[in-house]
Amino acid sequence: MTELRHEKIRRGLCGKPSLIMGIVNVTPDSFSDGGQFSSIDGAVSHALALVKEGADILDVGGESTRPGADEVSIQQELDRVIPVIERLSAESDTPISIDTYKPEVMQAAVSAGAQMINDVYGLRAEGAVELVSKLKVPVCLMHMQGQPKTMQAEPTYQDVVTEVLAFFDERLRECSDHGIDAGDIMLDPGIGFGKTLAHNLLLLRHVPQMVNHTGCPILIGVSRKSLIEQQLGRDLSQRLPASIGLAVQSVLSGAKIVRVHDVRATYDAVRMVEAVRYS
Repeated sequence: MTELRHEKIRRGLCGKPSLIMGIVNVTPDSFSDGGQFSSIDGAVSHALALVKEGADILDVGGESTRPGADEVSIQQELDRVIPVIERLSAESDTPISIDTYKPEVMQAAVSAGAQMINDVYGLRAEGAVELVSKLKVPVCLMHMQGQPKTMQAEPTYQDVVTEVLAFFDERLRECSDHGIDAGDIMLDPGIGFGKTLAHNLLLLRHVPQMVNHTGCPILIGVSRKSLIEQQLGRDLSQRLPASIGLAVQSVLSGAKIVRVHDVRATYDAVRMVEAVRYS
């Protein structure tokens, strides 16, 4: 079953115009839904609801990476995510992604039934790239300047697009050197991770360049993020329309995966746009 799910992700990347990744935060302090689904039962019920709403992948995370977030221990993260992954693996055939940068959590999550790794540190933690080479599962490498605790203090770049592309090139070389199949790699420019509003907007504008430059599927995670407040003055409860607009814009620009909280609304918008575009 695990191998079949691996292949389901790979087929999805090659088949559908875009995939919708539903966010399952098993945390008390995530920026948008922290604490809402921190129990095992709550997280599993939420994830299964996202599947019914149209999620192609479930992204399970046990450590908040919001600006200013504190790190959690390996054991604490394992205690949060492994029971959820085990339950979801038994109750649904929807592919599961583990949102972590810790090799120990990656290993345990894949053993529990996860079929993809979503790493905000881009496999830069000690032993991470070697482990993923052995696990042979799809992986998403994200760009982040700094660390969650301090990344939004004073993010600076000479040219944010050029620097993010250079980061992608370096990580792709590292993965290739360790035998990771290029077809199993996705890339995420890290909207909101060590970037100002201007940086985020530039990166979103240059998604086509990312696709053309790297040849890899691009994942965009912009759901409910603070750039919406910065641009429009909307608090969390008012960010759905802008989140949907940015998801559609990302897909039309060539993004392969959009990572979202509001799966049903995003599904309807993206699938209708695709129906017009590809009919």
